[in-house]
Amino acid sequence: MNFLSEALWVLLLGSLLGFELIGKVPPTLHTPLMSGANAISGITILAALTLIIKAADNQALLIIGSISLGFALFNVIGGFLVTDRMLRMFSRKSSKKKGN
Repeated sequence: MNFLSEALWVLLLGSLLGFELIGKVPPTLHTPLMSGANAISGITILAALTLIIKAADNQALLIIGSISLGFALFNVIGGFLVTDRMLRMFSRKSSKKKGN
């Protein structure tokens, strides 16, 4: 097996495992789980940037790094937006008037 086929198997199995685990999480635990996912996605951003820098002339590594960077950025930005929205839901009414 070459490196690319091994990487694709890891991606496939990781995706299936992640889908299965997230599907079994109750809704009350979803927001704290998203905060943890944001931290992991921050690490993924660093790894993707490192992969892009070290890719040199290897187009496959450059494409994989760019795709993973895009997904990780999407996850981090979406997580921050959802967390901000949740925090605004639990803030006091008077603090909402001061902010506007």
